[in-house]
Amino acid sequence: MQHSFSHTPLGPALQRQVGNLSVLTAALLWGTTGTAAHFNQDVSPLATGAFAMGFGGILQAVLSRRILRAELATLLVHKHLILWAALFIIVYPLAFYSAMEYTGVAMGTVITIATAPLAAVILEYVLDRKQVSARWYAALMLGMVGVGLMAMGETRLPDASMPADATGFAQESHKLIGIGLGILAGVSYATYSLLARRMMLLGIHRRAAMGAMFGIAGVMLLIGLAISCLFINPRLFATPVNATVAVYMALTPMLLASLIFGRGLACVPISRVTVLTMFEPLVAGLLAVIVVGEQFTLMGAVGMVLIMTCLMLQLRSQTSQAAMTRHQAEPGALNIHDTSSH
Repeated sequence: MQHSFSHTPLGPALQRQVGNLSVLTAALLWGTTGTAAHFNQDVSPLATGAFAMGFGGILQAVLSRRILRAELATLLVHKHLILWAALFIIVYPLAFYSAMEYTGVAMGTVITIATAPLAAVILEYVLDRKQVSARWYAALMLGMVGVGLMAMGETRLPDASMPADATGFAQESHKLIGIGLGILAGVSYATYSLLARRMMLLGIHRRAAMGAMFGIAGVMLLIGLAISCLFINPRLFATPVNATVAVYMALTPMLLASLIFGRGLACVPISRVTVLTMFEPLVAGLLAVIVVGEQFTLMGAVGMVLIMTCLMLQLRSQTSQAAMTRHQAEPGALNIHDTSSH
């Protein structure tokens, strides 16, 4: 069964604004993950990420079961996209939460989010020969400088996992591993987002696309988590705090945010999506300071301002484009092919 974006009563300009707001709202919810994970007591970040993505992904598939049944034939035709997306969904939480463990809440988040836009634009160019505008690059540079200043302006709390007498080389190696994991997480996020949007542009309903790929990934993650809890790390639900964090992570930053994010992906090009999600490190940085107790210098505050400027440039760019094309638009369905300038 094919679905067109024209089934919604919203006009093209309003669809884009709703899409922007959806992406920003999802980024806001994702920005709480690092702070929530901080309160876990002796729980591996791998267990936290596996449960959040696993349980939340299966719930998303359950909530979308009617649409999944209706779209089954189309999903089977594009099963290769679903399986690749599921693979990168599995990689993402494992790399992301481990990066935060090695580098800190704020720095792990900003590295991941800074990597995603570059990965997205490279993938779009390689797969679709799609290019972005000079304004997009300007906004991206501001955002990347901003997240870099946030990372450099962060003063971490003492790392309990690192011995007090650890050498400078050991500490730097620890951080470099975290940076590598953050980059891997960013590339994984950009890739599964691109694959999800491609399925939507091929006519698959957004909830069917998101439910299928997150549902498959969720099953695999929970199988791995069950094995881990039996033999390696049984503390995920050992205390009320751990259980609360695990349930919160699955229901809010995973399930709710992914449902909202899917609405945004249906309307917004992936290169813009990954820049708009730079709102996440801004939220994560503020929560890390206010709740966790990490500190930012003036350099970090300047970084936050630059990220806000980056987001405003992206939103203004799309608003200006909508104003220029409004009088040229013909009544009728919105073309699902993405021809907008980023």
